[in-house]
Amino acid sequence: MRLLLVRHGETVENVAKLSLPSAGITDSALTVHGVLQAERLGQYLVESDLRSTHIFSSDLQRAFKTADALRVAERKHGYNPVPDIIQLGLLREQNFGYYEGKPVSSILRDPVLLRSSNSTPQHNPNSEFREAETKESMSTRADTFIMDHIIPLIHAEDPRSKHTIIVVSHGIFLSNLWRSLLKIFAKQTVSLAPGLSVGSRGLEHLGWWSNTGYLEVEIHKAGPLEPTSSTAATVAVDTAVDAASIHTSHGAECLTTEALSLPSNFKLIVRTINGMDHLKGLKRTRGVSSSKHYEDQQKIESFFKKPETE
Repeated sequence: MRLLLVRHGETVENVAKLSLPSAGITDSALTVHGVLQAERLGQYLVESDLRSTHIFSSDLQRAFKTADALRVAERKHGYNPVPDIIQLGLLREQNFGYYEGKPVSSILRDPVLLRSSNSTPQHNPNSEFREAETKESMSTRADTFIMDHIIPLIHAEDPRSKHTIIVVSHGIFLSNLWRSLLKIFAKQTVSLAPGLSVGSRGLEHLGWWSNTGYLEVEIHKAGPLEPTSSTAATVAVDTAVDAASIHTSHGAECLTTEALSLPSNFKLIVRTINGMDHLKGLKRTRGVSSSKHYEDQQKIESFFKKPETE
């Protein structure tokens, strides 16, 4: 199985820098440049002979339209793309609450939000104040997605027909999703492809996803189950919530450590970290690239084409 965790293309909010490097749950549109980034990624993936079997995306338009660009690229290349992109609220970005769309300066002055702890009306008496989503809540959403969608696909995979799964989401949430994925593998079963390295903080903290940057991992079953003293060995993850105490958003099902772990004969290899090769040579067009993209908008290249003669 190949799994790609992809960040959406550039958005109007990213360019305006009104909020943190993402727009939170604000449904920000892609810019012209963001659409080109997504199209470049789709072209790059099909030229790398990647055919998706499943595409998941956040239900916010910047993620869905990036995911759709990947599917369109497969169709143009002659592949049979997945029939539907599965849009999920689980894959949304962190909700900044009252600070959605606020200037960076107001967010950086708020130590409560920066700790990703619950803010309270007492902290900000504004009658419109809404709590920001906590780190624990994002971890719960990420664990739920892994439990409900990725683990079943891992177990159901046919060795003769490998899955290729693409998940398009948002910068902050993808970091949480990666840690939730890492958590289901025994530490000794995770490795890096030759030539890759991580910083001093380890695999749990891979850094930031650039717009349309992607993390690619390979998951495979390697022979019979290896003996282990623990049936729930997991990678240590920097999170304030133990997996055994996590509940789904419906509160009806407990995601136990055992449920969130794979047997030790499942291996994970990290192939690419923040892949950006598809953007080589892509330049911004002054006065156009940062503007909002509209569905009926002509491509920039069309303005420079010579008219056809009979």
